[in-house]
Amino acid sequence: MAETFPINVWINEERYAKLQEAGLAHLCQEMLAGLKVLRVPTTAEQRDELLKRYPMAKFDSATTKSIELLPRAVKDQIFDLIVEKKTVDVIGEFLKRQG
Repeated sequence: MAETFPINVWINEERYAKLQEAGLAHLCQEMLAGLKVLRVPTTAEQRDELLKRYPMAKFDSATTKSIELLPRAVKDQIFDLIVEKKTVDVIGEFLKRQG
C-alpha cells in the first residue's frame, strides 16, 4: 500500500456526535488531554495539490508526516464530506469539488 500523509482534524463533542451517527466514531484517536483527532489520509499527489492550492499549509516532513495549517474552512469542508460520504477517504472528492 502506498504511503499516506494525514490531515489531522480535531474532533469536539458536536463533531463526535456526527461521526457516531455516520458510524465513524471508532476512527477517532485519543490525543493529548482526552482530545480526539481524525486522521484523514492523502496520497503524495493529493498532498502536493493541497499544498499548491493552500500556500499557507505546510507538510511536516520531520516528525508527523502530516499536512498542517490548512485553513479552518477547508478542514470544516473536509469534515462535512467525511460525514456525508461515511468514509475518511474523501480528499479526491474534495479536490474535485474545489475545481
